[in-house]
Amino acid sequence: MIKIKNSILLLLFVIVVYACGDDNAFRNPFADVDHEALAISDNDSIVKFLKAHYYDATEDVLKPLETGKTALFDDDKLEIEEVIENDINYKLYIYVINRGSGTADKEFPTVVDSVFVQYSGRTFSGTSFSATEFDSNTSGIWFNLNAVIGGWTHGMTKFKGGSLKKEPNGDPFNGPITFLNSGKGIIFIPSGLAYPSSRAQNQSSNLVDTNLLFFIDLLDFVKDTDQDNDNVPSIKEDLDGDGDVNNDDTDKDGIPNYFDTDDDGDGVLTKNEDANGDGDPTNDFSDPNNPTLPDYLNKNIKK
Repeated sequence: MIKIKNSILLLLFVIVVYACGDDNAFRNPFADVDHEALAISDNDSIVKFLKAHYYDATEDVLKPLETGKTALFDDDKLEIEEVIENDINYKLYIYVINRGSGTADKEFPTVVDSVFVQYSGRTFSGTSFSATEFDSNTSGIWFNLNAVIGGWTHGMTKFKGGSLKKEPNGDPFNGPITFLNSGKGIIFIPSGLAYPSSRAQNQSSNLVDTNLLFFIDLLDFVKDTDQDNDNVPSIKEDLDGDGDVNNDDTDKDGIPNYFDTDDDGDGVLTKNEDANGDGDPTNDFSDPNNPTLPDYLNKNIKK
């Protein structure tokens, strides 16, 4: 019994020592990161890199700037997109190697569309980029643009998809699937639009607060992607038009509209609130007291 009591006392002593000891043992190593200042230094680093490198179209690679070559920063193929994330202004740099052909009815994806891409990712600094990839896919993979890092979400909207190569018999699926004239480019992403330490889920990543570049090839995308299959394209569920579908929640149930099959919470599925039967719930207005409010967002209308 004495041994047990002594063990308990020893355990309590250890707990007290840790509680009164150095707080650094339990401290978030990213607690003091000034993300606004980091955004400025990241941009300085990216600009330095862009001024010191050029794109070699023959070899499809980035190289240190040589006499007679045009730096990426001065190349008219470079586009700059300003993005506000968590009230911080970021600059996203997109180098368009090939815009992509697209089709007459399907040109650029939106920030919530599903895309089919090939890619290669590397880290980089103001003077160089990593010789090895931290991630890549050469066979093609589907992503929802609202479920990836911010640099992809906004950068991919600058490219069009390609077109399926048809075999001699006219069947594009008879043999290997090949896309022609796809959207190709390089996206230079500041850390705040990649894996910022401001998001707890990123803090264990070896890419945290790191600038990234991606060689991307946009093969195809789903126009007007409908992620909850309610017959309302996800992009149209951005009711306040701020470019963020995550803060639009009509029935306040904690599920944003683009993931909610019953947007107004009236017990009738959005896709079934289609009074004229044309498959589009957005053009049905049955409430004379709210003539501009579509039925699927009006909890007083259930049809």
